[in-house]
Amino acid sequence: MSWLIWRLYRAQAVTVALLVAAFAALLLVTGVQMAAQWHSALVACTQSHTCGNLSDTLFLGSHAVGFLVIMTLGVPAILGMLCGAPLVAHEFETGTSQFAWTQSITRRRWLAIKTGWLLLAAAAVGAVVSSLVTWWSGPDNALLANAFSPGRFDIMGIVPVGYALFAMALGITAGALARRTLPAIGITLAGFIAVRFVIFSWLRPHFIAAVTSYFPLSSGSAPAWSSWQLAAGYVGADGRPISIPQSTNGQVLGTVIGGIPVSSLPAPCQALAGGGNAPLSPAARDALLSCAQAHHIRAFLTYQPAGRYWAFQGIETGIFVLLAAALIAVTFAVVSRRDA
Repeated sequence: MSWLIWRLYRAQAVTVALLVAAFAALLLVTGVQMAAQWHSALVACTQSHTCGNLSDTLFLGSHAVGFLVIMTLGVPAILGMLCGAPLVAHEFETGTSQFAWTQSITRRRWLAIKTGWLLLAAAAVGAVVSSLVTWWSGPDNALLANAFSPGRFDIMGIVPVGYALFAMALGITAGALARRTLPAIGITLAGFIAVRFVIFSWLRPHFIAAVTSYFPLSSGSAPAWSSWQLAAGYVGADGRPISIPQSTNGQVLGTVIGGIPVSSLPAPCQALAGGGNAPLSPAARDALLSCAQAHHIRAFLTYQPAGRYWAFQGIETGIFVLLAAALIAVTFAVVSRRDA
């Protein structure tokens, strides 16, 4: 049975292997160049004492290769659509299911062996691509410290393996339910995007309770590099966030993103600004800061600390592995039905 699966999927396997090999060669060449560029920049900035603004002045790699790396976000979906969706759907479409499932091999064993090999292949491809991207992104992560940021988090570490398993399982289940290859491909793509969006937007920020730090208006504060910033702003004496207009032409006070307009301060503080849109004098600014602090106005920053990166990777990977297992269970139930 395993030999038969190889004969059926050898063209796809060879194609994927060649694409991964070409991708690996590209990343190895450009990755070595990026590492050399990064180390040279570190030596130069250390000598000139300008490493503090290195992230604003240095660009590593090329835009084309960087774009290709970001596009690896779609690798799991492609595997699910092109390999997973046709697995059961093609058997129903061509009518070969009646022949294949009346031989000495039961339909459950047929499905178990084929599904097992495809899931193993998906995990292997996801692991190889993720390992290459993680290694290649090393200098960039050191420079920008954004490995926890959305988009970067999703293409490095172990989560791409979970995505690949889920996408493959989703494709197999969609094919078993739709019994047509093209609809199954569409369901796989839509379902993969929808689930990824829900988990990224609504669940990931709350895997672990976020940390909120408060600090005076007169002194800025920021979480450690590689942390994931979720929210920032100002709170009043009652602890409620102060509403900040999205855009304002008025005077701005504070150091957090966007600043805090004078119009958002209590009336006694607004009177100290003197009205108008002229820049604040040092004396007026000091008076406003003192007034705001007297009214217990503080800046806040909500974030996930950098130290939680691997915990989040593990949690999200576990979620997608469990979803994949549930989908495979559904597929077995569908294929095992008497009228399947």
